[in-house]
Amino acid sequence: MDIEFQIKENKVAILIIGMAGTGKTTFVQQLSKQLKNEKHTLINLDPAVYSLPYEPEEDIRKSINYKELMTKNKLGPNGAIMTALNLYSLQLNQLIEKIEKSDSNIQIIDTPGQIEVFTWSASGNLISQTLSMSMPTIIFYVIDIARCQNPNSFMSNLLFSCSIFYKFKLPMVIVFNKCDVADSKQPLEWLRNYDSFTEALKNKDTYLSTLSKQMVLTLEEFYNNFTVLEVSSLTGQGFEKINEVIATAKQEYMNITLVDIQKRMNDQKQKNYDKQINQITQKIQNL
Repeated sequence: MDIEFQIKENKVAILIIGMAGTGKTTFVQQLSKQLKNEKHTLINLDPAVYSLPYEPEEDIRKSINYKELMTKNKLGPNGAIMTALNLYSLQLNQLIEKIEKSDSNIQIIDTPGQIEVFTWSASGNLISQTLSMSMPTIIFYVIDIARCQNPNSFMSNLLFSCSIFYKFKLPMVIVFNKCDVADSKQPLEWLRNYDSFTEALKNKDTYLSTLSKQMVLTLEEFYNNFTVLEVSSLTGQGFEKINEVIATAKQEYMNITLVDIQKRMNDQKQKNYDKQINQITQKIQNL
């Protein structure tokens, strides 16, 4: 029998992911402003942040003391953040229950600036999976557009987005942030036009440039399917498309991601069933 999910279709969870310095938290603040006519909840999952430009309704810092974790367990900064996320994961059921009972349609989830702590940890995976099996869940990957003016840096950022996409297997929106201080025209052209990107690397014969050329050739069609949003989190520029972008990503979840989750869960159920049958068969043969 297939596993059935009770997905809350009237809700959507948005995981905001980005490297330190990309303006991720400012993006969350501006996103909240732009969604003022939509009922939404702000959730902070960064236990080490000192202050926030917004007031989160749910905050990991209320239940977990990051500095105490460092002192008591003799942990470094990243180790303490990871431990805090692991501890918070034990409270996920309570968080999901709060979200389901609330009248908030959109959950905006701010993740740690130490991006690898969330994206490559068991707790980060557990949080994303739990959310995605409860409601439509999408990723906004925030990139500092100023760091994409060099073709090699541009490709580095996109490769990282690719790895996150395959890790979480959720609809992803690439957010080119800070377009008020750097032009997004060139990076967008590179994103959509392979010839333009290779032209930028024409006179660069380094190993890194050669690798970038090969990677863009391999991933050209993949990146063409990404939704891209150009914004300034400081001025609000580009946010007029935000509702449309969220609706499109949510529909992608319903049409593709949910089907994939269902299939993976049923495949796992079948594997467990086959394992139980083999164990029973082995016991009978040993009688």
